[in-house]
Amino acid sequence: MKPRLAALLVPVLLALAGCTATTGGEGPAAGPTRAARPSPFADCATLTGPAAPTGSARAGDGSGTAGSPAAADGGGSPLPELVLSCFTGGAPVKLRDIHGPAVINVWASWCPPCRQELPAFQRLSVRAAGQLQVIGVNSRDSRDGAQAIGEDFGIRFPVLFDQGEALQRELRRTAVPLTLLVDAQGRIRHTDTSGALDDARLADLVRRHLGLVVPA
Repeated sequence: MKPRLAALLVPVLLALAGCTATTGGEGPAAGPTRAARPSPFADCATLTGPAAPTGSARAGDGSGTAGSPAAADGGGSPLPELVLSCFTGGAPVKLRDIHGPAVINVWASWCPPCRQELPAFQRLSVRAAGQLQVIGVNSRDSRDGAQAIGEDFGIRFPVLFDQGEALQRELRRTAVPLTLLVDAQGRIRHTDTSGALDDARLADLVRRHLGLVVPA
């Protein structure tokens, strides 16, 4: 294959199949960081604060979170016992202390489908405020690259920083984007690796796996 044709095919293949970081010592995490500037992301203190109210949540079967399949059958696996730093600083966050329900999106600035779907997660965080938490996990990335994406796309939900891919290793997942649907008991109800998600697909996943109907 000619070098020019191969170079043109790379971003297309990444967008279709998700992005997998290289395993060498050098990669997206390398590179200098520009002068510090205010983070676009929210503080992480709310992630382990009082649980989000669910009384106004509407489940697909007419019940709230407590009556959803996620709460009724006790299935799913708990979040890994990991502690990740918050992009904005402050106290590190224990994943098992995060109050559900939550949608956790693992992303990187060098991943085309991640950039494609991030605005949909931002819109979900606004529409589902008070029903669930939307949380980002920036994986094997530079702070500079992640901050630039947050600024460009107006991402305002809290973001954890996982430069060593600890969460992906625990989940035995290598590619991003990766999305976890976590119920009110902190258990993973669904892991999505289907590629870039849009608003409709996100709303459907939340309804089917968390029993919540997100306002349009």
